[in-house]
Amino acid sequence: MIRICVAGAAGRMGSTLLREAVARGFEIVGGVEASGNPNVGKTLSEAGICSSDAKIYDASNLKEAVSQADVYLSFTTPEAEVSNIPVVADLGKRIVMGTTGLTDEQMQIVKNAIMDKVPAVISPNYAIGVNILFKMIKTLRLLPPNYDFSVIEVHHTGKKDAPSGTAKKLGELISEARGYSSVIHGREGVSIRKPEELEILSVRAGGVPGVHDVIIAGAHEMIRIEHVAFSRSVFAQGALYAAEWVSKQTRPGVYSMDDVLS
Repeated sequence: MIRICVAGAAGRMGSTLLREAVARGFEIVGGVEASGNPNVGKTLSEAGICSSDAKIYDASNLKEAVSQADVYLSFTTPEAEVSNIPVVADLGKRIVMGTTGLTDEQMQIVKNAIMDKVPAVISPNYAIGVNILFKMIKTLRLLPPNYDFSVIEVHHTGKKDAPSGTAKKLGELISEARGYSSVIHGREGVSIRKPEELEILSVRAGGVPGVHDVIIAGAHEMIRIEHVAFSRSVFAQGALYAAEWVSKQTRPGVYSMDDVLS
């Protein structure tokens, strides 16, 4: 049985992850929330998150929260990751991180904290289908140069970062395959598309868990690849799959879902 500690335990993603973990037989040893969260000090059961007597710790007590865990799973904020991940890595705990919106500098701090200490999986999206989509994008370099690529992503109104981490990853893969050198996030007025531009458009609406469209258009045809997440459970299941995988790894370093699925 894999023992886990989940940061962001009372959030949308963290609470879904914990419920899935209980259903799949993981042992939950603790949750973590930001100082001032009303659920700090309660058990997960008392907070109405899942049927577990594990305690929700204040982030200032992170060492205690993660002390009995095999894997630390984190869906929080960039600022929290920069603070928490070095502490967890120093304790020798394996890591699964799904937080998006980190700047390049913040991501480098996180990776540097991990590199020579523990195995860790970092991914902008843990849905299995999205990671298959990442693999598919790499084959699209075969299309002629006059085919244009665009990415559209839709998420709930509470999502803070835009574009989504998944859309950014798609953009990186497309730009690498197609040679795009700039990204456009919207158009207004006279704005003719240039050959070197990739479009990534963001929509925030209602309670949408996540939709990502890749549109590829030539002069006389269009290919549209769409991934739709019906619920956050798909991300939680993928993160737990990554936790199972990383718990068996002995070589320190930063891994991706591509490594997990391979």
